[in-house]
Amino acid sequence: MVEFGGWDTPLFYKDTGIKTEHLHCRNECGLFDVSHMVGVRIEGKDRVEFAERVLPADVQALPEMKGCLTSIPNENGGLVDDCIITKADDFLYLVINAGHEDKDLPHLEKHTEGLDVKIEPVHGQGILALQGPKAETVLSRLVDNPDFVRNDFKFMEAARLKVANVDCFVTRSGYTGEDGFELSVRCVSLSLFHFFSHTHAHSKQVPREHTEHVAKSLLDQEEVAPIGLGARDSLRLEAGMCLYGNDIDDDTTPIEAGRTSLSLSLFLPSSNNTQTRKQQYSGQSVNDVARKVDSWEVT
Repeated sequence: MVEFGGWDTPLFYKDTGIKTEHLHCRNECGLFDVSHMVGVRIEGKDRVEFAERVLPADVQALPEMKGCLTSIPNENGGLVDDCIITKADDFLYLVINAGHEDKDLPHLEKHTEGLDVKIEPVHGQGILALQGPKAETVLSRLVDNPDFVRNDFKFMEAARLKVANVDCFVTRSGYTGEDGFELSVRCVSLSLFHFFSHTHAHSKQVPREHTEHVAKSLLDQEEVAPIGLGARDSLRLEAGMCLYGNDIDDDTTPIEAGRTSLSLSLFLPSSNNTQTRKQQYSGQSVNDVARKVDSWEVT
């Protein structure tokens, strides 16, 4: 067990190891407990205008129940956090990193002046990530609408599904470089499910029964194994994905992080609600930076 973002999390599980778990996720299907991530609901009639003030994302153009990877820039163009935003029917759903609630939320609140918008972290929620080439096969066995999962559920889309007869908000996304799904399970309980042997380091209550039921139902499938923090890190590293605090921070711009196509070029807002972003990146280009996160292949 290791501490991560205020949580005690397993580095790997008994009788496996990081390499075994890494390869299992690449070849079969892995289940990650990512309940340390923070879901945030953004409500109000000005929620889209607000989001385009604070994120380099074209939220207005996102279809309903569609999301994108983006970032929260500070006034100097550095990264307060990286995140995923999803445009639900009557709210926006933002997922931020573990331990960032006290940092990200005050920053977001600073930009709500004059807008009809409400920012609310979602407490009492478990989040599971099912990742790997067989994730679709596994999930389709346990949902109320398997044909939708197999034929119509596209990358970065969201849907409300019953998984093992439990209501979940599911996105087709993840951070391993594999196909997969992230399942948010909203319920009320006393502690995080002991099945993964996590213990929250703080006093906030987090879900147990419903999340545990979904986790056990997924782990009962022969393709699925639990995956710890070590393989999560090696998988995202192999896929060239940045980890906040390791590769990116408040002093790293998206361009320096090598995330231009994700955070800027593809999702720049079509509206004029850019506020500080014009100044943030105007002095940088992909080919004119003093430093840049890059990757290489070791053979």
